[in-house]
Amino acid sequence: MKILSHWQAFALGSAFFAGLTAIFGKLGVAKINSDLATFIRTIVILCVVLLILTARQEWVRPSSLPWKDVVWLVLSGIATGFSWLCYYRALKLGPASRVAPVDKLSVVFAIVLALVFLHEKLSWKVVVGGTLVGIGAVVMALP
Repeated sequence: MKILSHWQAFALGSAFFAGLTAIFGKLGVAKINSDLATFIRTIVILCVVLLILTARQEWVRPSSLPWKDVVWLVLSGIATGFSWLCYYRALKLGPASRVAPVDKLSVVFAIVLALVFLHEKLSWKVVVGGTLVGIGAVVMALP
């Protein structure tokens, strides 16, 4: 019997590492400018992904990539950059135990954006789960 599908296992891994990101990031910005901290983090991520692509022999010629997909990935990268800059500034200024839950409001934003732009269907599970995430983030952010 399969407990988790592949996407669920990777999503759980993402959540775990995001939790570590909050703790390590909070410790890392203690005496370093948050924008510089974001830059250092970005260099490390670049190196790790470079090693993974090389080890798995997944390099392809850039000219073989669909240009529309590349445009979407560039826009995603820009959004990620702004997200990280805001996240590290928030960690610099506030407690990780309250910054991280507010950051998870991205779940609510993703649901709304997926409805509007991707025309994804809304189920009762998505509505209830998104509402609970939103309420939880707001409650944890309150003074």
